[in-house]
Amino acid sequence: MRIFLAYISIILIWATTPLAIKWSGEGPGFLFGAAARMTVGVVCVFIVLGALRQRLVWNRKALQVYLAVVIQIYGSMLAVYWAAQFIPSGWISVLFGLTPLMTALIAAIWLGERSLTPANLLAYVMGVGGLFVMFGSALQLGHEAALGVAGVLVSVFLQSFSAVLIKRVDTKVSALSQVAGGLLLAVPAYLITWWVVDGRWPAELPVTSFVSIIYLGVIATTIGFVLYYYLLIHLTATKVALVTLASPVMALMIGHLLNHEPLTMKVIMGTLLILTALLMHEFFDRVAIFKKT
Repeated sequence: MRIFLAYISIILIWATTPLAIKWSGEGPGFLFGAAARMTVGVVCVFIVLGALRQRLVWNRKALQVYLAVVIQIYGSMLAVYWAAQFIPSGWISVLFGLTPLMTALIAAIWLGERSLTPANLLAYVMGVGGLFVMFGSALQLGHEAALGVAGVLVSVFLQSFSAVLIKRVDTKVSALSQVAGGLLLAVPAYLITWWVVDGRWPAELPVTSFVSIIYLGVIATTIGFVLYYYLLIHLTATKVALVTLASPVMALMIGHLLNHEPLTMKVIMGTLLILTALLMHEFFDRVAIFKKT
């Protein structure tokens, strides 16, 4: 029951996060938005740690996990914040729908998971087809939109790589400690990046940007990240990545309704191809498990 509730919560959070990411950077800039979010997040996470009287574990394996988490919190998140400047927010969630396929591919190569069956390869091909349709739509919007799509794909790869790396380390550090340790290492990197690249306090901070930063720091980071790493402890990396199956359509509708983002036939077709690929991937996996039993 806890895992089910965690799944539902993450789906809702991940459906609203792309638009919040876009809004958070529209006034102060994407680097300030990202750094401010993670700063709010690390404060909230350590308040929760203190309230629960938990201490961070500092041993070799724990440090390896924290560094793996940094790949997602700093590398993946920074890439998606940069990309959000150039593409509609709903596209971010759709492209993140490729996470299970990329995670399964990396897990098959690195962890020896049996996910490269002919049936699953068909799902990968369909997912790539959806990606090409989305990329074609991006080219119609201009060169920068194509860069935005590429940026999200880099983010997807880094998140998938981080998840598989955490499973490879295989330590018993709690989800809350994983987030706290990762944020503790990532926040200085964010602040240094903002200072070196920008270094200016924003002249104005629109209400939408301020509310988005607070929402992302308190809800998406403190609650969303903890739930994500909680699922990663109890499920395989590929199963956790399937959370992205339900959020793209919701994110597209939220972006369309609240931010007037275009919802063209190409975008819908690309989304359907990617989601169909994910459904096929999950179906073939379940059939394989059923045959074994």
